[in-house]
Amino acid sequence: MAQNIYDQADFFEGYSRLGRSVEGLDGAPEWPALRAMLPEVDGARIVDLGCGFGWFCRWARAQGAREVLGLDLSEKMLARARAAGADDAITYERGDLDELSLPKACFDLAYSSLALHYVGDVARLFATLHQALVPGGSFVFSTEHPIYMAPANPGWSVDAAGKKTWPVDRYLIEGPRTTDWLTRGVVKHHRTIGTTLNRLIKAGFTIGHVEEFCPTDAQIAARPELAEELERPMFLLVQARR
Repeated sequence: MAQNIYDQADFFEGYSRLGRSVEGLDGAPEWPALRAMLPEVDGARIVDLGCGFGWFCRWARAQGAREVLGLDLSEKMLARARAAGADDAITYERGDLDELSLPKACFDLAYSSLALHYVGDVARLFATLHQALVPGGSFVFSTEHPIYMAPANPGWSVDAAGKKTWPVDRYLIEGPRTTDWLTRGVVKHHRTIGTTLNRLIKAGFTIGHVEEFCPTDAQIAARPELAEELERPMFLLVQARR
């Protein structure tokens, strides 16, 4: 079973104050790039893996999605999603992505935002999603970039010339890593880009687009702190098709 850090009180309180928690999709700088990877959602049956506060579920319904299933391990996240408003076409359920089971050929789109780095066995998850999608169905997701997950120490270091650098530690050594983010002892699973893409291919997916998130000039002008993303990517975005 995956670590349920989001139900820990101090973590949830800190997470609730993040821009993406307060502003929803508009507060997530990678959202425009991720949205551009999505197929037509009008009339689609969608599963959202790690739905959090339900922002994407509600967006998809506003775009005409027929049915949306939002899954999350955290009861606190699901409670917040349900409190945002009832919709008979949106179902929120508790689900552990490490143990997920889904019916065959039941969805047109599987979507996930920043949840897969908490999953230990993505090969199992990818196989589950492949059989749950209809032929031609799409899987679109974002995850923490493995370069971002691999620093030896959080934050910048400075080289002999005074240039800021981002240290990378044991990039090719995969497995769980414990970090302090919002609280102590958060477990995330480090995988190389190659491992993620090859496990998608092995599960039967065809990869359509891969993007290492880079903020636009307009985004940096509006939020200068995003300039740091030019030094190392924070997010990996992938579009695949069954």
